Amino acid sequence: MSNPDPTRRNESSRRAVLTATLDLLQEVPYTRLSIEGIATRAGVGKQTIYRWWPSKAAVLFDAFLILSEADAGEPPELPDTGDLRADLMLVLRATAAELDSPQLAEPMRALATEVAHDAGLARSYHERLDAPLREAKRRRLRSAQATGELAADLDLDVAVDIIWGPVLNRWLQRGGPLDEAYLEALLDTALKGMQPRRHEL
Repeated sequence: MSNPDPTRRNESSRRAVLTATLDLLQEVPYTRLSIEGIATRAGVGKQTIYRWWPSKAAVLFDAFLILSEADAGEPPELPDTGDLRADLMLVLRATAAELDSPQLAEPMRALATEVAHDAGLARSYHERLDAPLREAKRRRLRSAQATGELAADLDLDVAVDIIWGPVLNRWLQRGGPLDEAYLEALLDTALKGMQPRRHEL
C-alpha cells in the first residue's frame, strides 16, 4: 500500500477552505464570516487556516481568485481581433457580468473594502491580480496604437483608468446599472478622446 500524498491532502484541504468561504458568503454577510465558521464548514482545524492565511480577508482573496479563474497560472490576455472597440466591448461586458454575478458581487464588495484598509492585502491584490490585468489592458491598447486606432502619445495607464475606472466606480457606488447602453456610451466617449489627432493621420 502506498503512503498518502501530503501534497494532495493539503491541496484538498485548501480547496475545501476556499469553497467553504464562498459558500458561507452566500448565506451570511462578510461581517459575520469567521475563521471558526470556515473551518467548521471545510472540515479542517482553525490552525490549518491560520497556517496558510493571516486573516479571513486573505482567505477571501484566494477564494475570489479561484472563483474568477484569475489564479489559473496563465497571464491574462485581452482579445485582439484588430477591432479595438469590439474587443473592449467584449471585455467590458464580461467585467459587468462578473460584477453583477450573484455569486461574486458581495464577496467582491467585501474584498474591495478590505483592500482599502489592509496594506498587506492591498500589496497582494496589486501583485497577483491588478498588475497583471493592467499590463494585459496596456498590451491591447499598445497594439491599437501600433495600428493607428489610438494616438501614439496616449498615456496608457490613464487610458486604462478612463475605460475601466467608471465601471468599477459605478458598481461600488451602486450608481446605476452596468447595462449595454451604459457600456456603449462609456466606450464611445472614452475612445473619442483617445483617437489620433488629424495631423497624426
